[in-house]
Amino acid sequence: MSGQGIYPELTSPNFKALLDTCIHCGLCMQACPTFAVFGTEMDSPRGRIRLMKAASEGRFGIEEFNNSFAKHINLCLSCLACQSACPSNVKYSQMIEIVKLTIAHHHKPGIFERFVRWLGFRQMMPYVGRLRFVARFLWLYEAIGLQKLVRLLGFLPKPLKAMEAILPPIVPKYRNYSKPAPAIGEKRGVVAFFIGCIQEAFLAQVNEATIRVLQRNGYEVHFPKGQTCCGAAHLHFGDDEFAKNLARKNIDAFENYDVIINNAGGCGATLKTEYVSLFEDDPIYLEKAKKFSDKVKDISEFLIDNLHVLPKGEVKAKVTYSDSCHLRHVQKVIDQPRALLSSIPGLEFVEIKSPDRCCGSAGVYNIIYSDIANQILDMKMAEIADTSAEMIVTSNTGCQMQLWNGVNRAKIKAKVVHLVELLDMSYRAMDGKESGR
Repeated sequence: MSGQGIYPELTSPNFKALLDTCIHCGLCMQACPTFAVFGTEMDSPRGRIRLMKAASEGRFGIEEFNNSFAKHINLCLSCLACQSACPSNVKYSQMIEIVKLTIAHHHKPGIFERFVRWLGFRQMMPYVGRLRFVARFLWLYEAIGLQKLVRLLGFLPKPLKAMEAILPPIVPKYRNYSKPAPAIGEKRGVVAFFIGCIQEAFLAQVNEATIRVLQRNGYEVHFPKGQTCCGAAHLHFGDDEFAKNLARKNIDAFENYDVIINNAGGCGATLKTEYVSLFEDDPIYLEKAKKFSDKVKDISEFLIDNLHVLPKGEVKAKVTYSDSCHLRHVQKVIDQPRALLSSIPGLEFVEIKSPDRCCGSAGVYNIIYSDIANQILDMKMAEIADTSAEMIVTSNTGCQMQLWNGVNRAKIKAKVVHLVELLDMSYRAMDGKESGR
């Protein structure tokens, strides 16, 4: 049975026009993590575009589309390193998003998968209080040594084992967000802070460091009520309507602010680039989404233009920086984090051989495809080990958790920190509150 006409998203003139921009030169292939693992054409950007073209021409039946075609497409991490490497300005991000959403919309999950999605995406991620409760329990699990025993015995089912492996060292100290955080010194402005969901629950110390750094630079930090999860996971799994509900809440919550600060590369990419496309058929929220997205700034992007107080406290450490794919390839924030690192006295910065290569996190990819994600991670960690860095710096929630897994897998002595944690260390060292290590 022909697939022609079954999936109109893939047979539209606009989609076919996107496909035709690829000249099949193959310069994208060396940038692709899955091509590095498999070495097969179908698991490279060029090969996937050929598969998309075949689908657009109706050369797949329903069974083939939902199996072999979907398999090769879903193995893509959507890291978009290929898009940055492409000399022809191919919009791979648009193509892979359209195809993945088409697959998701036609996928019929089983009972267990539906339950897991309902629990994780609808009952946990939009409710940061529930995530904090889980994080406190997992902190206890780490603190009493149960984690070491579980990892030693290795009896967890594969998906749970993958989830457990990315647990960072949890610091369950949570701020009361009912009041703004006042500026320190001369007040230079007001910013609104997007606290996130997984970030706030499992890496609360990163949010705290972000707030302190903003305060130290003269900004009063507000935490708008009504903000919620960015909706990236929901959107990428085809739950468009729920993602829209989350987006509307965030757009309305931040409406009265001029600057929205975000410290997670993946969330920031969704807030900046995907909210607008969500509301193409809603003229009222389309305009609101455009205004909202224009106001979103990654913390490093904001600080590079608003670093009113230089971090002068010495932090003696050898560090390397692992780019967040969505910060680098989507938001195009590349030089700013490195410039901020160079501003900290005492730091010895060593660049990774392939700083733009994905670590294998990619949302929940490292849980669904943990074996492949670990192979990608191991390649990343080998390059990190070559730097002999004491600290691995990143700027995204998923990357930070994945890299802790990498440190454990590679058995190297290194801490994984967010960029703002290092800036905060420097400021605190200036005040004599800690040594900077």
